[in-house]
Amino acid sequence: MHPITPRTATNPETSPQPQAAYWTDLGTLYKCPVEDFVDSEWGRAVAGCVQLLFTSPPFPLNEKKRYGNRVGKEYLDWLVQLAEPLGDLLTEDGSLVVELGNAWEPRKPVMSTLALKALLSLQEAGRFHLCQQFIVHNPARLPSPAQWVTVERIRVKDSYTHIWWLSRTTRPKADNSKVLSEYSAAMKKLLKRQSYNPGPRPSEHRIGEKSFLSDNGGAIPPNVIKLKPEIEPEPESMLEVSNTVSTDGYRAYCKDRGLRMHPARMAPEIPEFFIRFLTEPGDLVLDPFAGSNTTGAVAEDLGRQWIALEPEPEYIEGSRGRFGDRKLRPRRRSARA
Repeated sequence: MHPITPRTATNPETSPQPQAAYWTDLGTLYKCPVEDFVDSEWGRAVAGCVQLLFTSPPFPLNEKKRYGNRVGKEYLDWLVQLAEPLGDLLTEDGSLVVELGNAWEPRKPVMSTLALKALLSLQEAGRFHLCQQFIVHNPARLPSPAQWVTVERIRVKDSYTHIWWLSRTTRPKADNSKVLSEYSAAMKKLLKRQSYNPGPRPSEHRIGEKSFLSDNGGAIPPNVIKLKPEIEPEPESMLEVSNTVSTDGYRAYCKDRGLRMHPARMAPEIPEFFIRFLTEPGDLVLDPFAGSNTTGAVAEDLGRQWIALEPEPEYIEGSRGRFGDRKLRPRRRSARA
């Protein structure tokens, strides 16, 4: 466990800023924007202690959305401003994993390079190395941009986003044995048979006689991470998940209480993969753009400490539904509240 956590540094019930909306034995959700947190006593208390910064910030779109995204150069300037203070929260071998969605030029059937500029700006300003790229494919995403895909039919459905793994070191903590996927049927047969055709391949690789005869408990995912075994294999650069489940606890909680759900929720399988891959039990995970707090709930399930930041009260209230029957300790009201 880390020697410094937010609640060992200060009492969340009396600290004036930022406010702890609720907390568990492992983590706390703070009602504040990330800018306030990194400049606060709380941010200074965990500087150098965060093993994984995992987040999906408002996407670098070229038009305003309801959840308050910045646009264009304003977005780039804002991200650059955050890069260094966020990087300073990480341990020496810590990682920043960030999802950046695609953007299209307004009223034109051409893609914007804003997301790529955002990545490069973040990397340069934060002094990060780019460790690896991942792709999240959502087969259930509605056809968009609608004008070009369903009306004029001059483009195909945009159904993926990029996830970028960055670190200030070239060798951040990581262990791919923690995220092994199930062997394919063909590999299971090979292991049972204990034979295959060794020798050179058209790619000029030479396969040894015993290279694939050891059962290591599962297949190593390179950029190919198959989270749903029942789905047919896709091109080997995808995390494939579907974000359409309508009966999960979060949706039910929001519906029962008449709460507005966050419009850009992340499938839990995505933070689960990176938390398993890049952290160990007891490590500290922080999501500076928590939204419905998927990251915090997954970190809790996996025995990691966590911090989540979210300024919107309705999203905070809805995020309680991610924790099921687990007891959440709310921030007590002050005498003046």
